Amino acid sequence: MNLISGGVCAAKGFTASGVHCGIRKNRTKKDLALIYSEQKASAAAVYTTNLVKGAPLAVTKAHLSDGKAQAVICNSGNANTCNANGIEIAEKMSELAAEALGISPCDVVVASTGVIGQPLDIAPIAGGIPSLVKQLSDKGGADAAEGIMTTDTVMKEVAVEFTLGGKTCRIGGIAKGSGMIHPNMATMLVFITTDAAVSPAMLQKALSTDIASTFNMVSVDGDTSTNDMVTVLANGMAGNAEIAEENADFMVFMKALNTVTVHLCRMIAGDGEGATKLLECNVSGAKTEEAAKTVAKSVVCSSLLKAAMFGADANWGRVLCAIGYSGADVDVDKIDVSFASRAGKVDVCKGGAGIDFSEETAKTVLSEKEINILVALNDGDAGATAWGCDLTYDYVKINGDYRT
Repeated sequence: MNLISGGVCAAKGFTASGVHCGIRKNRTKKDLALIYSEQKASAAAVYTTNLVKGAPLAVTKAHLSDGKAQAVICNSGNANTCNANGIEIAEKMSELAAEALGISPCDVVVASTGVIGQPLDIAPIAGGIPSLVKQLSDKGGADAAEGIMTTDTVMKEVAVEFTLGGKTCRIGGIAKGSGMIHPNMATMLVFITTDAAVSPAMLQKALSTDIASTFNMVSVDGDTSTNDMVTVLANGMAGNAEIAEENADFMVFMKALNTVTVHLCRMIAGDGEGATKLLECNVSGAKTEEAAKTVAKSVVCSSLLKAAMFGADANWGRVLCAIGYSGADVDVDKIDVSFASRAGKVDVCKGGAGIDFSEETAKTVLSEKEINILVALNDGDAGATAWGCDLTYDYVKINGDYRT
């Protein structure tokens, strides 16, 4: 399995584009993105658990009821959430895209991201769709990735190549996510494409299984967004025998999907609003996988721990504190904690108690951009990983005037 370029256009038969249509005032920022498959594809999605949901989610869920889709349209700058005419606008986006592409509106996934509670004018979207369709290209993945960004500071795309039944297959994805990111599906907007042949039922099974250990293990700020979803389109153009059951090919596909999703998780966590560091908490020795996940998420969600990581302060007591209130079944007298990075590793806690360590070494380790928080519970064989970021002054600055 190899990492390749191309993002959502790496897979055969997919093209994409991104333009500035006028939703956002800054004309240098793209605010409308399109992904298109030459052939109708199997489709699967997972949605936010927030009771307040953006109108596009309801429309997309209805469109995917038959497990098929052929295009994705997404705008940034406005979430189309809590609007009286939200459903109407989302449906109109689908209709306009479908008409321009010559497909059915029911085969369009529609998404929006940005400010909540602001009316979304269909006019700039209608005006931008002709250019969006005209610019569709198998080199357009980056443009689409740019078109879905809000407070993101970096574009997020990845793709891998793998083999199924002797056929070369590809899977790629783009994501947006920087703030309002917290476990409980979804945690961002993610669009994934593959040319592997997978039945709708098995595609949904693969996605629903994967998110439990990937996107549901990412947290930036403890806020679960209203508009988040992850969608996967599989058009079968690689020519492999369709995966319609849990067999060896399904496991290979799952591994490829997981490679893409883990890469996107790390990109999203590392680009948290105002963040300077990516935090990865690796928990081992838990009684159950659920306990391991609970501990890992509690650690990366701790505001005090996140602030300590910003200051490169090896305040390991904040790790134990987060474990203690997590609700997981752990023996606090068995816990070991270490911090690691490219600069080395420092052990800071053994058996639930502090040990001597060099503060200077710890400062060096924690001054890197990627920090590993290693938690050994020493009470079983289960493990889990969660991703987060540090908490900085800039997080408050960004969110203090986000709407205005």
